[in-house]
Amino acid sequence: QVQPVESGGGLVQPGGSLSLSCVVSAPTFSTSSMGWYRRVLGKDMEYVARVGPRGSSTMYADFVKDRFTISRDNAQNMVFLQMNSLEPDDTAVYYCNFAPIRGTESWGQGTQVTVSS
Repeated sequence: QVQPVESGGGLVQPGGSLSLSCVVSAPTFSTSSMGWYRRVLGKDMEYVARVGPRGSSTMYADFVKDRFTISRDNAQNMVFLQMNSLEPDDTAVYYCNFAPIRGTESWGQGTQVTVSS
């Protein structure tokens, strides 16, 4: 079972920035779509962003509003989420999603992002 591992969460003031990272030890990483999701306490999992295998195709949830950027480095088997202009409503646990063309998708254990003054 592939287990993505997220890092980079923490506490930031409103208007600040954070960069999340996720590493996936899978030989199929470079041919797989990768995504970021988040879960606010007491609510359902929410889609944030997705990047295609080569990194040229990206998609975002409407609430991102050009504040977040997803990218990947296939040489390092990593995907990133750069988050700018953070708001208190962005407070959540952020999860990395690995979605291979063949096989089962998998999730990391999440990293907490807290936006508060």
